[in-house]
Amino acid sequence: MNTGSDVVVTPEWAAYRRELFDLVGGDDPAEAQASTPAALRERVATASGAGVLRIRPAEGEWSVVELVGHMFDAEVYSSARYRWVLGHDRPWLDGYDQDAVAAVSGHLDADPEILLAAWAGLRRANLDLWARSTPDQRRREGVHAECGASTYEVLFVEMAGHDRETLAQIDRTLEAVLPA
Repeated sequence: MNTGSDVVVTPEWAAYRRELFDLVGGDDPAEAQASTPAALRERVATASGAGVLRIRPAEGEWSVVELVGHMFDAEVYSSARYRWVLGHDRPWLDGYDQDAVAAVSGHLDADPEILLAAWAGLRRANLDLWARSTPDQRRREGVHAECGASTYEVLFVEMAGHDRETLAQIDRTLEAVLPA
């Protein structure tokens, strides 16, 4: 079993973690996450209505539907990590290649309603798990392969920041692909 003693947290990962925390600021991470489904549905409706849901703003960038798929993928991995941390003593939390997972998932061709429904269901379950967790459980720790020791609370706050980061990315995508 990997104990995490060989994890080297790069300056890039440390900066990214700070960025996610900064995006949440002093806001309640559960409230931030709970507000995301409506915001995401609104953006998908805008993109669908304008016929730009599957248009990539540039080579190597994701379309709105692919960004929804990315949020789903992140929620799947977060769901597992939360439960690993809560159910095991200092478990190893593997990273994943988001581009490889997105490619194999074929999000560009996915039904956005299926992605939204699946994501929203996982999100509700994760918010419920958080609401029922104790302060001691929130301090339980796992070792992330790329960013080192992480408590359940840190992982949960990071997801709130990830929501805000991805919603902003969707906004930039919409600005780039919507007709003038």
